[in-house]
Amino acid sequence: MKNRLSCFCILFAIGGTAYGLLEILWRRRTHWSMVLTGGLCFVVLYRIFCSIGRCAMTLKCLIGCTVITIAEFLSGFVFNYCMKLCVWDYSDRKMNFCGQICPFYSFLWALLTIPVTHICRFIERKFSL
Repeated sequence: MKNRLSCFCILFAIGGTAYGLLEILWRRRTHWSMVLTGGLCFVVLYRIFCSIGRCAMTLKCLIGCTVITIAEFLSGFVFNYCMKLCVWDYSDRKMNFCGQICPFYSFLWALLTIPVTHICRFIERKFSL
C-alpha cells in the first residue's frame, strides 16, 4: 500500500509541476487548482496508457483529450462556479460550454497527449511505477 501511495505521489507531482509550468509558458500565470488538475490528469492517463499498452496514437490522443477536457470542466465547476475563484473563462471562445471548456483547448489537450504518452512509457520502463 505504501508503495502504491508513493507512486501516486510521484506521478501526481510530475503531472502537476509540468502542467503548472506549461500554463506559465502559455498564459504567463497559473493557479494552484491547475496544478491539482494537471497532477490528477497525469495519474489517470498514466494508469490508462499502461493498461492499454500499445495502440494507435490517435486513440491515445482521443483518450487524453477526453480525460483532460472532463477534468477541466469538473475543475471549472468546482473552482470557478462553486468557489468563485475565476481561474479561467472561455466565454469568448467559439462553441464554449459554460465558459469552462471549448473545442480549441480540447484540441490542444489532444496534442499535449503525444508527449504525455512518451513520458508515461519512459516512466513505466525505467521505474515501473
